[in-house]
Amino acid sequence: MCSIAIRTVSAEDTARLLEIYAYYVQNTAISFEYETPTAEEFRKRIVNTLQKYPYLCILQDDVIMGYAYAGPFHTRAAYQWAAETTIYLDHQARKRGLGRSLYEKLEAVLKEMGIVNLYACIGYPEREDEYLTANSAEFHMHMGYAEIGKFHRCGYKFDRWYDMIYMEKIIGEHNGRQKDMIPFPDLGGVIK
Repeated sequence: MCSIAIRTVSAEDTARLLEIYAYYVQNTAISFEYETPTAEEFRKRIVNTLQKYPYLCILQDDVIMGYAYAGPFHTRAAYQWAAETTIYLDHQARKRGLGRSLYEKLEAVLKEMGIVNLYACIGYPEREDEYLTANSAEFHMHMGYAEIGKFHRCGYKFDRWYDMIYMEKIIGEHNGRQKDMIPFPDLGGVIK
């Protein structure tokens, strides 16, 4: 039986996380990036995210098999209770429940921080092809997200146009006097 663990990412995890991400940049339209970031650029992204938001990884038998993180939906103060979520799994680790476990933990941490609205920005095909399917949107639907908007043919990769959809999930209450969001480091920077 394999062991599963979820923990906060550190800068030392950069190489493995970049290995997972590079597959999606080079072989899919799931990421709209054209070039795989350098290790230094990717490490900076991790460090910058962890200044305010969680960045988690899931391990199977001590090997990182995926990661998920959140970031600001928008930078203005009025949006502090909304976060955009992202998840990537090793492309050979799908359909094992790892994504669900990882996203559930991310959502729990975000809720503890005071985040109320979650958003996911997802590449979406007019017709599925070898670069992009509807799997990400279907995963988010299974996680309780609902499609709230579609941008038509806004992403161009591999000599074809792709749509982008926004999906939303409400995980908390909207109050008249909302308490400020608590940055991830102020929660201790580790998951419980």
